Amino acid sequence: MASRRNVRYSSLPGEEQDDDSGGAGTGDLRFAYSPSSFDRIPWKSIALALFLLSLGSLLLFLSYFVFTGHMGGDRSQAYGFLALGILSFLPGFYETRIAYYSWRGARGYRFASIPAY
Repeated sequence: MASRRNVRYSSLPGEEQDDDSGGAGTGDLRFAYSPSSFDRIPWKSIALALFLLSLGSLLLFLSYFVFTGHMGGDRSQAYGFLALGILSFLPGFYETRIAYYSWRGARGYRFASIPAY
């Protein structure tokens, strides 16, 4: 097998060369770290989470009342309330819990864990 000993290498363009500055002054967003951006509170997301939590709780209570006969309705309506209640309660509870623990300052919880809408 022949080896290529006479290969001419050319230098990279100036933008792609590694220098000792670490890229901090070049405007690269990968190096633009600011811890204060993690502490921004996503108010819209928290409001949506609280709305989903309250709607899910209401639907779960309605399904319970229809199942037990305290309200009029068919069992199929109760199953519908139950399914919709679970689908809205779980994400609302999850994001509300993250927001509460972030507000309390619990270790491992940050407002950055909640997606901003």
